[in-house]
Amino acid sequence: MKSTGHSMPTRRTIIKGAGAMAAGLAAPAFLRVRSAYAAYPDRPVKIVVANTPGGPSDLVARMISAALQQSTGKTFIVENIGGAGGNIGMGAAARSEGDGYTVLLATNAYSVNASLYNKIPYDAHKDFVGVSELATSPNTFVVKSDLSAKTMKDFVALARSNPEKFNCATPPIGTTPQIQLEVLKLREKLPKLEDVVFKGGGDALQALLSGTVQLSSGSLPPAAPHIKAGTLRCLAVTGETRWPDMPDVPTMEEAGYKDFVFATDTVLLAPAKTPPEAVKWLEKETLKVLDTSDMKEKLFKAGFQVRAKGADAAWARVTKEIDLFKSIIDQAGIQKL
Repeated sequence: MKSTGHSMPTRRTIIKGAGAMAAGLAAPAFLRVRSAYAAYPDRPVKIVVANTPGGPSDLVARMISAALQQSTGKTFIVENIGGAGGNIGMGAAARSEGDGYTVLLATNAYSVNASLYNKIPYDAHKDFVGVSELATSPNTFVVKSDLSAKTMKDFVALARSNPEKFNCATPPIGTTPQIQLEVLKLREKLPKLEDVVFKGGGDALQALLSGTVQLSSGSLPPAAPHIKAGTLRCLAVTGETRWPDMPDVPTMEEAGYKDFVFATDTVLLAPAKTPPEAVKWLEKETLKVLDTSDMKEKLFKAGFQVRAKGADAAWARVTKEIDLFKSIIDQAGIQKL
């Protein structure tokens, strides 16, 4: 705007101008972040599941996202990116903007893959931070109800007597159900019990239902409705205790397998460069929905027990498990990929 005359600018306009200039310079670093996170999230938050639909992580993601959407009035969407034992999805989440609009719903495969693969597309120690623990579920060994085996030892005897005929479906390599099958094969000397690996737990269970395989090593949730319906028989659960809904099914320890405890745990992680305000908001809102009796009941019916723990506890468990699974993989002599 052209100045009319030579009047001096007032002190007020100088201060205002300097303030605007400073704000312009500082905006990328501070003010914009501040204002953006006052309204966070103002667009959909994507929950990446590194598996195909129908498996345990996908079931939890969909329940949590629906509950968060209802509780906060914000939009949450689930994106399934399966493949390479979960590495593709986990790598994609690690490389995302880190702006609070992409989070990863991970299982134990996150910690397992750090030791199982020679190379993974994320740094397990540095690329993510914890948001919250979500839920845990024991794994299972399941057969079709018409198979004669009533116990794990029965199944092992059948597989020994006819090694060519028996194989087992598991979710991706690096999931705890896949690792527990390898441990079973080593302990029971069943090298010919073929591990037929699927992209997700839902797909692996379908192979058992359709008769492609004779055993399924998987987490409880995809199998639970079929066990209740009587189509499938659960030979054992791999939790520390029996599952409350299936009091007749023994644990692997009770079935004669010492130290045979494996679970499928789910945890929400955020890319490491996510603004702390966004992580805090997600942590608070997630813990809030997990604490409702409705959510606990829904998850329990689906085969999960809620484990509502905050960001620090979630990250502590994930990092502790990196070492734990490394020792299991080394001791079992599982080959690196």
